[in-house]
Amino acid sequence: MRIIKTKDYDDMSRKAAAIIAAQVVFKPDCVLGLATGSTPIGTYENLVKAYQNGDLDFSRVKSVNLDEYRGLPKENDQSYYYFMQDHLFRHVNIDPGNTYLPDGTDADSDKACREYEAIISGLGGQDLQLLGLGHNGHIGFNEPNDVFDKVTHCVDLTERTIEANKRFFASAEEVPRQAYTMGIGTIMQAKKILVVVSGKDKAQIVKDAFFGPVTPRVPASILQMHPDVTVVADADALSLV
Repeated sequence: MRIIKTKDYDDMSRKAAAIIAAQVVFKPDCVLGLATGSTPIGTYENLVKAYQNGDLDFSRVKSVNLDEYRGLPKENDQSYYYFMQDHLFRHVNIDPGNTYLPDGTDADSDKACREYEAIISGLGGQDLQLLGLGHNGHIGFNEPNDVFDKVTHCVDLTERTIEANKRFFASAEEVPRQAYTMGIGTIMQAKKILVVVSGKDKAQIVKDAFFGPVTPRVPASILQMHPDVTVVADADALSLV
């Protein structure tokens, strides 16, 4: 595991974007695993700037997203489909037919998960998987558990995750209670993994996940076992290590 310390969020975003950009330049038809949430927004902004400056070409890139809320249509402004359109896809020249997310509107959860796992497998897996880090160590929506979930699955969101996400909704009652998410096994099959972390409120979980024991009670701790992980974190997030 390689840890890159940055001075602040903006510096973190620039350095993370540079790593993703290098992947796209090195392999123009790469498969990018993408994440949502507030932390990657700056990274996407920097990728958009690079495209607008003529430094990046997304025309052959394929993408697979970590997760999607169950029950939200694509048109809902809190769906992760909408998030990706808003922050990256509609600002660059990626082919919409090459962007994939779990189908949050499929009421058959087993079918939705099987089909998404087949899509990822059919693409050959992720060349680079971008991750954020939840306060409880979740990656994607893989919450603390007794075991590491292997493949794409439907998960009941914890109250802590619902509380963390309610700022994006009118109220906590409107936050979906379930989501489809890549499993830990699916994430770990990525050839490279890039984790972005910012803020003093993440300092304890950074210490637990990357310097503590590997345990499904801290899902991100499994990343210690991956052969090619880069963590880009600001000084506040690394303040306890």
